[in-house]
Amino acid sequence: MIKIFKRLILIICSGCFLTACDKDFERINTNPYAVTDIDPALLLAGAQRTHLGTWNAEHIIVQQFVVPYNTGATQGFSFNKDIDGNSNPKWDQSYANGSNGNAPPVKNLTQALNMLGASTTRINLQSMIRIWKAQVFMGLVDNYGDIPYSEAGKAVSDVIFYPKYDDDAAIYDDLYKELKESVAALSTSGEYISADLFYGANAQPSTKTTTAADQATKWKKLGNSLLLRLGMRYTRLNPAKAQSIVTEALAGGVMTSNADNAFVKNDGTAFSQPDNAALRNFSQFNYAAEPFVNQLKLTNDPRGKFLIAQYADPGAIANNLSPDMVLANQYGVPIGVTSDQILAPGPYRGGRGSGLNYSQFNVNIIAAQGVPEFWVTYAQTSLLLADAAKRGWIPGSDAQAKIYYDNAIAADMAAYSLYTGTTPISGGEVTAYINDPAVAYTPADALRLINTQYWIVNIRNGTEAFANFRRSGFPALTPNPVAGDLGSVGFARRLSYPDLEASANTANYNAASTAIGGDKLSSRVFWDKP
Repeated sequence: MIKIFKRLILIICSGCFLTACDKDFERINTNPYAVTDIDPALLLAGAQRTHLGTWNAEHIIVQQFVVPYNTGATQGFSFNKDIDGNSNPKWDQSYANGSNGNAPPVKNLTQALNMLGASTTRINLQSMIRIWKAQVFMGLVDNYGDIPYSEAGKAVSDVIFYPKYDDDAAIYDDLYKELKESVAALSTSGEYISADLFYGANAQPSTKTTTAADQATKWKKLGNSLLLRLGMRYTRLNPAKAQSIVTEALAGGVMTSNADNAFVKNDGTAFSQPDNAALRNFSQFNYAAEPFVNQLKLTNDPRGKFLIAQYADPGAIANNLSPDMVLANQYGVPIGVTSDQILAPGPYRGGRGSGLNYSQFNVNIIAAQGVPEFWVTYAQTSLLLADAAKRGWIPGSDAQAKIYYDNAIAADMAAYSLYTGTTPISGGEVTAYINDPAVAYTPADALRLINTQYWIVNIRNGTEAFANFRRSGFPALTPNPVAGDLGSVGFARRLSYPDLEASANTANYNAASTAIGGDKLSSRVFWDKP
């Protein structure tokens, strides 16, 4: 279609020259659909709702979620099958097509920077855009490996319809530069960006600011917290580099409370969480995975009642406002077991109503359509600092690591007050949980404890849960017994590129596929060292 469009433009322009209509050349060669007169701050706001991960992809790989139907497209990651539609959402919603009626963030952010120009006086806005653009690309690299980067989003500005793929390690090096420069450029005496959805005039009360000084301070913390996340990705690949970047991030100032969280709350109507809507509409296929449910039950996690529930009819959950949320009554579907096996006489719980006799995610709370979506949080940040302190990369050793760890758990539990239908988790519940023998910080088991909590904290940030599982090796999950397209029993290490890339951007797709060792679920992004 694009090639046909180009030919039509060529024919029109040629005809124009032949009839001496050069006076219309500027009009003919101006794209009437290009955004050129909108405030770039609005493009930033449109790009702040970026993809967080898909129930049917990242959350399945890390065994929080499962679709136990091994037929056709429903096989997916539950049976290690490379299904195009399951790998696409991150790519589509971040880079190619967008969601919720918005253009994809990469295009919005690239266009916003082009409109501002290199000599802009709106340095704070420019810095915010660069920081958020780095977050978007970090997620794309973490999921896919090599991706379009230097030429991405430049169809309008540079007429690049078929961008090359850049090396993932080189992209990370540039993201480091972007974050460092942008954080340094933010000025507390600069412009206040009202349109900012995280900390601007329309942000949630818990994070809203009213002055440029407060807003710039929070963006500095956000940028440094992303820098911390980036640095920790090098844990196994290059520990010295990881330590250096983490030290820089901490010195620059990272998030220190939930008031710094980067999140947007959907209203459930104009802006609904699309993945959660699908969960409600096709509920008979969707269940909580046994390892995740067992973790919640083992520790009597007070977050559990907000996360999982038993519905009388698993195939008709949307209107059930009072499911069974008692944690002791919850059961997760075993990994690698099919619906036929569960329904046959044997060791499993069988069916119930139009589905299976197992727990599902609570569609009235964590999986509702009007939920807050958290991209970067104090809880995440504090757990990464706990990991770094335990490794001796930042001061404090185990004593400080325990403080970071306990603070992260308390902060994550407090954040559930932002979900409709919850009651506050009491201080007593938090204390009892932190002191539970299966949760309490112990030096000998610290890395497992810290990163298991990171797994729980990121129950609706699948991109981050998947990345940290590969980085840390925790939680210590048992591999899916079904090899599927992996070729052997194990875990998917990345998502595959969309099939459309192979057919539309063929040469660049082929080069990228070769560079990463094949467009396979078993190929690894650069920092995922075996």
